[in-house]
Amino acid sequence: MTPLFVASIIAIYFIVLLLISFLTSRNSDNNSFFVGERKSPWYIVAFGMIGASLSGVTFISIPGWVGSELNQFSYMQAVFGYLIGYFIVAYVLMPVYYRMNLTSIYEYLEDRFGRWSYKTGATFFLASRLIGASVRLLLVANVLQYVLFDSWGIPFWITVVISVLLIWIYTNRGGIKTIIWTDTLQTSFMLVAVIFTVWIISDALGISEKEGVINAVSESKYSKIFFFDDISGSNHFLKHFFGGMFITIGMTGLDQDMMQKNLSCATIKDAQKNMISMAIVLVVVNLIFLILGALLYMYADRFGVGFGVKGDLLYSTIAMDESTGTVAGVLFVLGLIAAAYSSADSALTSLTTSFSVDFLNIRAMKKSAQERTRKWVHVFVSLAIIIAVLILKYTTDDSAINLLMKFAGFTYGPLIGLFFFGLLTKRVLTDKLVLFVCLLVPITIGVLWYFSAGAPGVGKDMPGVFGDYKFGYELIIYNAVTSFLALFLISKKRIKG
Repeated sequence: MTPLFVASIIAIYFIVLLLISFLTSRNSDNNSFFVGERKSPWYIVAFGMIGASLSGVTFISIPGWVGSELNQFSYMQAVFGYLIGYFIVAYVLMPVYYRMNLTSIYEYLEDRFGRWSYKTGATFFLASRLIGASVRLLLVANVLQYVLFDSWGIPFWITVVISVLLIWIYTNRGGIKTIIWTDTLQTSFMLVAVIFTVWIISDALGISEKEGVINAVSESKYSKIFFFDDISGSNHFLKHFFGGMFITIGMTGLDQDMMQKNLSCATIKDAQKNMISMAIVLVVVNLIFLILGALLYMYADRFGVGFGVKGDLLYSTIAMDESTGTVAGVLFVLGLIAAAYSSADSALTSLTTSFSVDFLNIRAMKKSAQERTRKWVHVFVSLAIIIAVLILKYTTDDSAINLLMKFAGFTYGPLIGLFFFGLLTKRVLTDKLVLFVCLLVPITIGVLWYFSAGAPGVGKDMPGVFGDYKFGYELIIYNAVTSFLALFLISKKRIKG
């Protein structure tokens, strides 16, 4: 496909998003922007959240993940953990949020512990979501640069600015009310893209209906799911499973981005139906992405297209090659921009909501000042994302999925410890020390990780402070449990009466 054709697809797609924004943002106000007037149909929210949960990381990085002998289908171990995590979010955390009628979920911490705990939770979310959104956007911007903007001589920073500007334009007025519907469209495009690409690649490989895609993939060298042999390895089942469970609790249940959509449902029962139905579908969808990854590597092995390309760029290399066909290229571009916008738009909105509510106390302002303040925050958050993407671009070289999981372990871990200390105990915290504890724990564990086997401070094949033990997805567990225990040290029994 020519660069002009790719740009035309993106332009048409963006016009459709603008149309949806126009239709959903009429008569909008801050209540529409923050919680969608609490009138969102649960099934629409559930379907749209699939795209937001997957993002460009899943669309590009998960298929690329399959090629390593140590990875293959091991990501499914974490996906099974995600499923358990979603049940915990639906039946432990969400009833608390609905009972308290929260706009920002971190208001719970102020009610339970005090102002410092509240600000600490909101600060960790802002850092977590800013980094997470930037990692996702970096991945997609890299691919857009590779398939389109390099050929026009456009520098990377302009690609990032354009990407964020497009998102800002269609979320600026309607906020979450708009995103509920744009995410539905974007999820549809993403799923259509991956399913039809599986069909195109399997047909090119000559996989017959009798043989079946699943059988062909299962007999390949890429299909191993469960890894039990080496507890020191980063891909061991227990690390992935329990790490995945904690990641879901943190990145969904304690994340204003994901919870903001659930809180837009009319009742807690609707929100729970949304969460569980989405969780079950996500298991199937993640499996399809891994199947696509195996097929892409099998295609590269046989035809040489993309041979030697590993990781995040494999899918784009094969899809955009002339020999693969125009349809595969069009599907890839549509799926890519759908994945990019479905995650980044909700992140931009939730960051605006959290900063406006948690730090500026926007609801205490006069109504005329509220909308003006929210719009300025929306602008500044957009600039922060642009800066974060550019910093990550020139300071990291890890795959997007690994980068995201590492950051999640350090930023969401203390949030889990703080929230569950409130839910599981009746103790009172020394509120002013909470921020210190929640910073000290990830810094300490970060130093230990840095000097562990395979980490940057030691080297790829050298033993670390824990011998051959390599940290995996369980980093978030260490941060969460250590934070919980450290908070216990600065707590006391509640005085009755």
